Amino acid sequence: MARGAIGDHLRLSWLLLRGGSRRLAGRFTGHPLIRWRLPSLRADQLLIAPQDLRTADATLAGEIYAGRFAFAGKVVVCDDRSIFEMEPPSEDWAATLLGFGWLRHLRAADSAITRANGRALVDEWIGLQGSWHPLGWRPDVLSRRIISWLSQATLLLQDADVRFYRRFLRSLVRQVRYLRHTAADAHRGASHLQAVIALADAALCIAGQARRIKAATERMGHELQRQILPDGGHISRDPGAVIEVLLELLPLRQLYAARNLAPPPALLNAIDRAMPMLRFFRHSDGSFARFNGMGVTPIDLVFTLLAYDEAGGAPLSNAPHSGYQRLEAGGSVLIVDVGRAPPIQMSLEAHAGCLAFEFSTGKHNLLIVNCGVPPTAREDWRQLARATSAHSTVTFNDTSSARFVTAPSFRRVLGGAPMLGGPSRVAVTRDDQPDALVLRATHDGYAERFGILHQRTLVLAADGRAIEGEDVFLAADGRPQVRTARDRYAVRFHLHPNVKATRLSDGHGAMLMAPDKELWTFTLRDGRLDLEDSVYLAGTEGPRRTTQLVIYGHARHAPRVSWSLHAGPAALLKTTARSAREDEPRLPL
Repeated sequence: MARGAIGDHLRLSWLLLRGGSRRLAGRFTGHPLIRWRLPSLRADQLLIAPQDLRTADATLAGEIYAGRFAFAGKVVVCDDRSIFEMEPPSEDWAATLLGFGWLRHLRAADSAITRANGRALVDEWIGLQGSWHPLGWRPDVLSRRIISWLSQATLLLQDADVRFYRRFLRSLVRQVRYLRHTAADAHRGASHLQAVIALADAALCIAGQARRIKAATERMGHELQRQILPDGGHISRDPGAVIEVLLELLPLRQLYAARNLAPPPALLNAIDRAMPMLRFFRHSDGSFARFNGMGVTPIDLVFTLLAYDEAGGAPLSNAPHSGYQRLEAGGSVLIVDVGRAPPIQMSLEAHAGCLAFEFSTGKHNLLIVNCGVPPTAREDWRQLARATSAHSTVTFNDTSSARFVTAPSFRRVLGGAPMLGGPSRVAVTRDDQPDALVLRATHDGYAERFGILHQRTLVLAADGRAIEGEDVFLAADGRPQVRTARDRYAVRFHLHPNVKATRLSDGHGAMLMAPDKELWTFTLRDGRLDLEDSVYLAGTEGPRRTTQLVIYGHARHAPRVSWSLHAGPAALLKTTARSAREDEPRLPL
């Protein structure tokens, strides 16, 4: 077994052992004989409530009042029982219910009825699950509930009687106390960061917690330094994680100011680094690039966060620590994944999409995309979306450039499927020339199994109206020619569902029509271009049928695949190409 594979298996075994031990420790701490012996916290009032930046819909308050709870693509209608006694249709639905983030919709309605309804539902939960629940007291769900209760305290406590006020506060303090002892059990990554943010929120908002502020601040600062990379991306490499983190950090910054405390430097630095990444990952239509777990873009939340971006300005072009490159010219945007696989413990949602790219042009035209992930946790689709074939890049021998551990024991203990292997070395060079932006990258994700390196060169014209691309297959041992027997490749370009594709009669290209009727022509220098079915998972309405352009071949016979994407109809491009074909220069190598 190769040394890298042995190292991966050792790290994976340690991760499973540590996760299992924390799971057992969480159950032990949750035992009634233990949790009531934890040091008690006393408080008699809330001093301040954090702002909730998430968008609220007042019309949903009526649905909740009527006993209809629609979460994670499922709807549960209450009968004569409490919603907390109903059988949940999925774990995601239950986690959303028990996280109480939906209270913001009741607050948006702002009426005596919705306030009373909110108090009644909170009171029901305290009575039924306030002592213990295996899912409701899981660290990620618990921290979300603490943040929700704090941010919606105005809704719950306005017009409340003394009995509910004390009952609410006692329960809240009990939950904070429990989270303080179990936050380390949260899955490493965004959920663990959310837990330490919840503790910082509680220390600032609840009376009598002044001595806890320093410890909570230090704990949060350490986690921010570990998870927010120097270029502002998240260590998981998920663009959506940047949105979620900023939604929690901005209100926290306001809490420090409201308590006349200087926000810690780690918090301010994390916000300053993460803010530019909001612009970095945005396409011309406002959506985020679909890499490493990113699905539907919450456009409303992105605009809310951008309102806090004091610097503004043009997006960054290079995010070396996160492993992404952005090429922008003439209104066209090209975003490329040039990163290594994240650490195993952070890879539960990571994708095997190295050297994949997405391309958009104009204000509303997404042309080439990755499949993305569905808005709800449909596990069958989510696993397919992580494969290399679901990305606009090269696949060798129908395998992904990384392996996924899908054993039920890992999913149960870790909460996801870790990614093993994957590219360990990604060489990137960039040359911003006056007439074009040139990006070249090489990854070794297939080197160990097939002895092949994939090198991709992308050239975006200065006017944004053309891309010249080249995929080169190199021998991993340094030989100029690939000689392995298993060398069949597929170069894939997934199209957005709104793009209509028509194959050209010569078989070497396709005509693409964007939603605004703009025409683009994809041409292949040598070989045959196939049009195949694909699926777009990142739409708000769920999976949608779409088309992908595919180039098949063998690396021994065709170690270089040259293609181009130009604005304009095929007939005009054909005439121009025919006159220049003989002396047409190769891509700059």
